[in-house]
Amino acid sequence: MKPFLHAHATHPDWRRALALAAAQVEAQRSEPGAAAAPTLGWVYFTDSFGPHAAALLAELHQRWPGVQWVGASGVGIAAGGVEYFDEPALALMLADIPRERFRVFSGARPLGGFKAHTANVHVDPASTDVDELVRDMSERTASGYLFGGLASSRGKAVHVAESVLSGGLSGVAFDARVALVSRVTQGCQPIGATRTVTAAERNVVISLDGEGALDCLMRDLKLTGTDPRAALPVLRQTLVGLSNAPGVAAAHAEPDTGAALHGRFDHVARRGAFSTDTRVRPLVGLDPGRRGIAVGDMARVGSQIAFCTRNTEAARRDLMRVCAEVREEVEPETLPMAAALALKGAPAGHAAPTAARGIAGAIYVSCAGRGGAHFGAPSAELAIVRHALGDVPLVGFFASGEIAREHLYGYTGVLTVFTTGS
Repeated sequence: MKPFLHAHATHPDWRRALALAAAQVEAQRSEPGAAAAPTLGWVYFTDSFGPHAAALLAELHQRWPGVQWVGASGVGIAAGGVEYFDEPALALMLADIPRERFRVFSGARPLGGFKAHTANVHVDPASTDVDELVRDMSERTASGYLFGGLASSRGKAVHVAESVLSGGLSGVAFDARVALVSRVTQGCQPIGATRTVTAAERNVVISLDGEGALDCLMRDLKLTGTDPRAALPVLRQTLVGLSNAPGVAAAHAEPDTGAALHGRFDHVARRGAFSTDTRVRPLVGLDPGRRGIAVGDMARVGSQIAFCTRNTEAARRDLMRVCAEVREEVEPETLPMAAALALKGAPAGHAAPTAARGIAGAIYVSCAGRGGAHFGAPSAELAIVRHALGDVPLVGFFASGEIAREHLYGYTGVLTVFTTGS
């Protein structure tokens, strides 16, 4: 697979922004070894361009006939090492994947007989059955591996799959010949022990390890004996890490990793950090009468819970680790260099290392709450990715929820790279 084409631009007029990005794409098409005949394109745009999405898509079709487009709106978008927030911007990436190896789909464009192995998905956050949509699509793929996120917007969120869509789920499915490597990076840090849910009613956790869940929460926050109402400022900053019971299998076995890498996904728990199976959810209420807590997800007896908080330094470390692992997978001979670069971080003004030769293109979907200031400076999150992977073609967006495998996450980033070995 040839390196993908990519471009990004900002301008108050979407036509001018697209013209600026198109000029970048056409300049790359003339370079030796470039994807001169693209077949699949991604378009991400900030919500300023949401009302013009249909006209934008029509212009994309006119400029690149034969290219099929997928994408979504975002309160922010990612392009290379740059983040765009609170300004009108768009990002494009075009690939020359053989047409028989992918299928663009939506509610109006079913997969049909296509044998999907993995899928990049975009979902309307206003849908009432998001978890069900994600699980159903995961079951339609041979590996069970999805990557993507919920579109986001300060107005009406939209997603794209050869048309501009509201509601439901859409995206592009790939067969087993399209090789990719994918990782989830967590943005929160546990503040107490991991406990097992021993009594629950829907989203209310009543007891953990046989003890009142509210009592466990107050102890972990070092607030034992404090009136919960007086502790509300601290409780509002507390989140809940929820994961399946040990030994409970996912909907699918781990994807085959053979000669090509298909949805490689890390499930290892690390000391002081969550495993990638953990879904971080908000603490939405208290039930003092039953000594329970309400969380923003269904809580099942046997599942595990750890209380946590957002932690910038933990998020930086985990993102560095993930980037180093991805580079190791696609370019193992550079492991010492990649690991050193990732662990050292991305000093201000430091040039990106040589791009990993095994990466044709990348998609990064991050939580809307992680971008910009959360990492200390504008574009700091994307600078870490670029510093580790090099100046590879990369686009993405800041989502209302992130998707990896059959899980819907929050406060995470999902990095997926397409390898040149496809």
